[in-house]
Amino acid sequence: MSQEIQYIKTQNLLADSSKIIESARDVAYRAVNVVLVQRNWLLGKRIAEELLGEQTREELYGQKIITDLAKQLTEEYGGGFDRSSLYKYMRFYQCFPNILDAASPKSFLLSWTH
Repeated sequence: MSQEIQYIKTQNLLADSSKIIESARDVAYRAVNVVLVQRNWLLGKRIAEELLGEQTREELYGQKIITDLAKQLTEEYGGGFDRSSLYKYMRFYQCFPNILDAASPKSFLLSWTH
């Protein structure tokens, strides 16, 4: 799959315009998917780091932190940040702790500060 918007000039203006629009849409969807993976992984990492220091009370403390965070994020940003999602993000990070490190450092979509 190409990372660039396709531009092919033919004798059909409508077909060429449609190809540009569809190609741009496909590139945008892929970019959004990459950013969402990065966001979810980073949220999972941050939550896991918060819970790591409280292993003696991990379950009760973790449930309260995630419940409170889910409520606050949902109020601020809407859907996608309920308790279940936050646990999934944390599990995603735990299952793939090096996924962003393995990504190309040349990608501006995958740059962040440690």
